[in-house]
Amino acid sequence: MDYASRRQIALWLFVCSAMVFAILVVGGVTRLTHSGLSIVEWKPIIGIMPPLNQAEWDEAFDKYKRTPEFQKVNHQMSLDEFKGIFFWEYLHRLLGRLVGVVFLLPFLYFAWRRRIDRPLMLKLLGIFLLGAAQGAMGWFMVKSGLVDDPRVSQYRLAAHLSLAFLIFMSMMWVALGLGAERGETARDPATHDLQRFGFWLGLLIFYMVVSGAFVAGIRAGKAYNTFPLMNGHVLPPESFSIEPWYLNFFNNMALVQFDHRAGAWLLAILVPWFWTKTRSAAISVKVRQLADLLLLLVAAQISLGIATLLLAVPVALGTAHQGGAMVVLAVLLWLNHELRVARPSGKAA
Repeated sequence: MDYASRRQIALWLFVCSAMVFAILVVGGVTRLTHSGLSIVEWKPIIGIMPPLNQAEWDEAFDKYKRTPEFQKVNHQMSLDEFKGIFFWEYLHRLLGRLVGVVFLLPFLYFAWRRRIDRPLMLKLLGIFLLGAAQGAMGWFMVKSGLVDDPRVSQYRLAAHLSLAFLIFMSMMWVALGLGAERGETARDPATHDLQRFGFWLGLLIFYMVVSGAFVAGIRAGKAYNTFPLMNGHVLPPESFSIEPWYLNFFNNMALVQFDHRAGAWLLAILVPWFWTKTRSAAISVKVRQLADLLLLLVAAQISLGIATLLLAVPVALGTAHQGGAMVVLAVLLWLNHELRVARPSGKAA
């Protein structure tokens, strides 16, 4: 594959990654404003058009009135209030369709012009399949809230959010590989140690994403709004009150929030340690700069998480915290990618 094609495909994937980030932010607002159950049908094609007149709005509202959420929670909601929650869910779905188009059409163009080699073709097809699975999972998640309990399953929410991050990570990693200058893989033992460290940090951040989805899914952020202790306890005594015991990790507000907090404490220790190791390794200036940025972003993300908790998850802070996780992950991916190219600047002083 020639250099120009690699750069063009990389730019396209970065644009798609930015759109996935936008969907994540809108999805956060949709969840925090309890808008996700406002559209009770999944129509991938004709669903692109919102209600355009009073009759169509009345029909959409009548369908919502038959849902458990309206009957048990929002039975006093007016049509104008319904339009407010409809907007966020509609925008979330519209962005999902748009990113599908922005991914598919250039992909078909590059394939038609034979500008994608076989290894890259397989990667891009894998990303496309993840996107299709994400659309199906989104509706599968919404369906769980259209039954007796007007709340989506935390398991399906975690799967939906995890797929979004996997798609983002895949696009970013492939784009970084295409956009980078060709170089020798780094062979310095200290750099290999940093690569392994960075990989485990990536897994920890992904764990934080999944555990955060369970916090959101059971609204555990509305409880134990104190820090650093949880209502005076390191681990609240009710953390294992559900039987069988393993369900506490997914259904118990106390333990689910504790698990997320524990991950944050671990990041607060490991990221500064990782940063310290970069000070003495033979790495490029760019890697050092990315390590500095990662340290600052993780500090900001943890601070944002604490503020979100203390204020019982206001929409703006909760959305920023969710988006911040993707920003932290993007910088770590970039840093890990840079560590794989040997462009050392010498030992730090």
